[in-house]
Amino acid sequence: MSELRIAGLRKGFNGHTVLHDIDLTVKPGTLLALLGPSGGGKTTLLRVLCGFERADAGMIEIDGKRVAGDNLHLPSEQRRIGYVPQEGALFPHLSVADNIVFGLPRDQRRSRHRVEELLTLVGLSADYAQRAPQHLSGGQQQRVALARALAPSPSLVLLDEPFSSLDAALRIETREAVSEALAATGATAVLVTHDQAEALSLGHEVAVLWNGKLIQSAAPQALYRQPATRELAAFIGDAVLLPGIASQGFATCALGRLKLLAPVSDGQVDVMIRPEQVRLHAADEVSLNANASPEAVVKDVTYNGKDADVCLQVTAADPFVVRARVPGYRSPAAGERVRVHIDGDVIAYLRP
Repeated sequence: MSELRIAGLRKGFNGHTVLHDIDLTVKPGTLLALLGPSGGGKTTLLRVLCGFERADAGMIEIDGKRVAGDNLHLPSEQRRIGYVPQEGALFPHLSVADNIVFGLPRDQRRSRHRVEELLTLVGLSADYAQRAPQHLSGGQQQRVALARALAPSPSLVLLDEPFSSLDAALRIETREAVSEALAATGATAVLVTHDQAEALSLGHEVAVLWNGKLIQSAAPQALYRQPATRELAAFIGDAVLLPGIASQGFATCALGRLKLLAPVSDGQVDVMIRPEQVRLHAADEVSLNANASPEAVVKDVTYNGKDADVCLQVTAADPFVVRARVPGYRSPAAGERVRVHIDGDVIAYLRP
């Protein structure tokens, strides 16, 4: 298990800065999910870590060894990094076994060093060793690519959106197998992804790159519950933002007086509520405080099976639209009148 340390890292192309002074530490044995919108700098950071690109400034250390910084640029082959590209990139003219041992010393290639062990580790049986890559499914090819990356016992494993080309069911199955394999080896890993659900479910920690800047790094639950900015709140899942007033640890908005999860200065704010916090009750339910549970009309329902997205028009003095997410079996009908109640604490952002 190795620690990755990045400090003051900068990289640009043709006078345009892509990475702005990135500071990041990945603890030994941790899987860090690197998340962000397209063009945010994720792939560039991965390429600089691999040594495919030279950093303009800053420092990178892997397992206590400096690989970049102060005019130092260690070649990729000297960094002890395992790399899993987006499409697996297996050699079609080599068997699965030969693909796995490809980067090993000659004597280990001849003996097919650890092939059966590595196949078992990634959830494949030993009889896959003699197969050709083109006879494998996309998920199986990605598992073989991981086995190849783990074969030299690297200090760090980098995965570049390895599940993006797989269908939904295969994606879940493959990423579970990959996660288990990384955990079994105790590997330190960085997973680049633009899929929020993937980052939150796989990462021990999630770092968000936004326009080349690292805007937040936190445990998945903390990132989802307390995103650093409004924009990040809307990017990580769905967010309902309502104007309100913050005072003494509470925010008052059109949906009631709500307790704040994190402190914010008193004043005008935007209140951030997750759609799954918006609970719906029968309009005639008298046990609820009407002031804290305003009435609304269901305008539209999108049924997703396990859950449903509900578009509501709140019948306040100044009507507005809000979205809720409810279990599929409790999906209301369009036109139904309901009461709206917010469950749990919320986040607020000071207005400029």
